[in-house]
Formats: sequence, structure tokens, C-alpha cells
Amino acid sequence: MRLEYWLPPVVWMAVIMTVSSDIGSAEHTEHWVVPLLRLFAPWATAMQVEAVHGLVRKGGHLTEYALLATLWYRAFARGRSLAPRSAAALAFAISVVWAILDETRQSFVPSRTASARDVALDSIGAFLAMLVATFGWRPIVDRTITLLLWTALLGGLPFLILNALTEVPSGLLWLTVPLAALLLLARKLLTRRPRP
Repeated sequence: MRLEYWLPPVVWMAVIMTVSSDIGSAEHTEHWVVPLLRLFAPWATAMQVEAVHGLVRKGGHLTEYALLATLWYRAFARGRSLAPRSAAALAFAISVVWAILDETRQSFVPSRTASARDVALDSIGAFLAMLVATFGWRPIVDRTITLLLWTALLGGLPFLILNALTEVPSGLLWLTVPLAALLLLARKLLTRRPRP
């Protein structure tokens, strides 16, 4: 077992445990996140700054567990030479178990709260990282863009029709819905393979 593969995920697990102590409480993170937000968005209201602070904290959950799963994946894929799907499954399982243990431990820290939603966010971060590790980032990005374009088209089209029938202005929908349709058509034409 080579230490270069197995040490990083273990160290990152220790970092997660450290951050999930009082050090990472909302009261402590607001001392550096809120001034940064005020610097970059001085026009934002206190409620908006508080909402973005919450989003930054939740984004931290996604990121730290995506990184944890990636480090475990690397350890299993390179350190044990497991097949990509097996390495991804093990890395995901360890990350979810660690998220549960981490949230359970937080229930004993007075300035922190344990949350099933945070375990879900942690798991989503790990899952997304393992999707990319297993299938590669290009197919994931391609499918995500396609899904978003179809959502814009099929989600916006009924509102365009309804707004036209009720004579309510549709604003940007008149631009975004046709643009989504054109982009889907262009993607279809560009990805069509020539016949042999």
C-alpha cells in the first residue's frame, strides 16, 4: 500500500472533522464570509448577504465531500487497481458513512446542529464526483446541458402559450425558449454522425 494514495483521504477526513467542530460554525464563518460578500456586493441587503452566507456554507458541504470521494476513488483505483465502478462505489459508500458520522458528532457540539439535509448534500457532492470519475466530465457536462436546454424549452413553452392566450407579457421567455430550441437543433445537427 503506497502512502501517497491512502494518506490524502485520511487527512481530508481529519480536516472535515476539524471544520465540523466549533471552528466551522455559522458564527465563525460569518466573520470572514460576510465581509467578503460586502466587499464584492456592497449593494446587497443584510438578508441577501445572510442568504448567500448560507449558500456558501451548503456549497462547502458539496465541495468537501466531492473531494473526499475523489480522494478515496484515487486510492482505490490506483492504490488497489480496482475497476472504476467498484472504486467509485467504495469511495461513495465511505463518504456517505463519514457524512453520517460527522453529522452525528456535530449533534454533540453546542454551536453546531446535526442535519439529515447536510448528510444529503454531502452525499450529493460525493455522488456527483463519482459520476464524473466513472463516466468522465465531458459526457456529464453534455448530458447536463442537454437536460437544461430541454427543461428551458419544455418548461417555457407552456408559459409562452398561456401568456399569449391571456395577453400577459412573457419578457425574456420570448428569447430563451426559441434560443433553447435552436441550441438543441444545432447540437443535434453537429453531433449527427455521417453515414458510411
